[in-house]
Amino acid sequence: MSVNVNRSVADQFYRYKMPRLIAKVEGKGNGIKTVIVNMTDVAKALSRPPTYPTKFFGCELGAQTQFDAKNDRFIVNGSHEANKLQDMLDIFIRKFVLCPECDNPETDLHINPKKQTIGNSCKACGYRGMLDTRHKLCTFILKNPPGLFSTENEPGSVKEKKEKKNRKKDKENGSGSVEAGNHNDIDAPDAVDGDDDDEDWAEETTEEAQRRRMEEISAHAKNLTLSEDLEKTLEERVNIFYNFVKQKREDGAIDAADKEILAEAERLDVTAMGPLILSELLFDENIRDQIKKYKRHFLRFCVNNKKAQKYLLGGFECLVKLHQAQLLPRVPVILKDLYDADLVEEDVILSWAEKVSKKYVSKELAKEIHAKAAPFIKWLKEAEEESEGSEEEEAEDENVEVVYDSSARELKVETVKPDKPDEEEDYFDIDAI
Repeated sequence: MSVNVNRSVADQFYRYKMPRLIAKVEGKGNGIKTVIVNMTDVAKALSRPPTYPTKFFGCELGAQTQFDAKNDRFIVNGSHEANKLQDMLDIFIRKFVLCPECDNPETDLHINPKKQTIGNSCKACGYRGMLDTRHKLCTFILKNPPGLFSTENEPGSVKEKKEKKNRKKDKENGSGSVEAGNHNDIDAPDAVDGDDDDEDWAEETTEEAQRRRMEEISAHAKNLTLSEDLEKTLEERVNIFYNFVKQKREDGAIDAADKEILAEAERLDVTAMGPLILSELLFDENIRDQIKKYKRHFLRFCVNNKKAQKYLLGGFECLVKLHQAQLLPRVPVILKDLYDADLVEEDVILSWAEKVSKKYVSKELAKEIHAKAAPFIKWLKEAEEESEGSEEEEAEDENVEVVYDSSARELKVETVKPDKPDEEEDYFDIDAI
């Protein structure tokens, strides 16, 4: 049974059709998996490699995927219903197949490995634009561009049919004309194709062309290596990020590398843990001066990210453990520095103060840190109460009115009570209705 590629279109005569997904659950227990039986046919209808929608399912479900193109098996780990996968396929089609302008699925993807971008062009309306590469599937697409899945060598392709026709023609003409047939049938199309191989070869021999080609190859190779990092465990990715920041520090390039550091954390999907790593590498017993020096680095992670702020407080606890004699007495001052630098918000600090955790340091040391932080926490709560009190006073001031009495020698200040609504007018007798 076929369905519309764009299932939001209810027209039964819609020209773009695709087979409905068929899912088969295999195995038991931890080895249970879902085989998408007709993924090749579905992908062919979408003009996309079958690995793309399969990998998309894995990204959305948080499951591992397996591809076996030779045996036509595309697997998503876990047990998943066909209807659920069909709904996810609609999301894939909307993001990676349909044209943003005309909603037709006649689009092609264009990969630029050097710039790490994915272009999108529509053959129906002529639209050309860029895909949003924030989805995890984009990393897989950059690593596996559509060109790798060319149908030239597939059975029944145009190239194979042409070669088969040539062999048949040679057989009919006899063995003596094989060489002539091969020459006429193979060399002529090369000239017709107009590839200008000689011209391309001459261009490649120049130093500039060679240098440019090597840069493109190097960038592509680097991209393939970096894209594999997302497949690694969280611990491995954190270690990669740690070594990246450490290398920047050793090279003396850390001061101006705040954007690069954030980009690397986003690439490895460890943005929230960034402040924990930075505090270990950039802070020591002189943390008060270093907060000012590296404020920009931490702000890139901590602004509007409370999870990152919590990791920063965890990194601060680890730092106190390393330099306990110097930093433990200065805990309240350092916390105020972090607060004044907008690296940690008030509610995050108050939430941290409510519970003593042994996640980063021993429970005994954590209690000491919280005890030392008590004066700052008290000040923070009092400041919050004062701000609330001032808001109430302002509200009362709004109800004060200066009244001028011509018979009096001085101005009188009266408190004007807000008018109460007429209760009689608002009262309804339900029996009288």
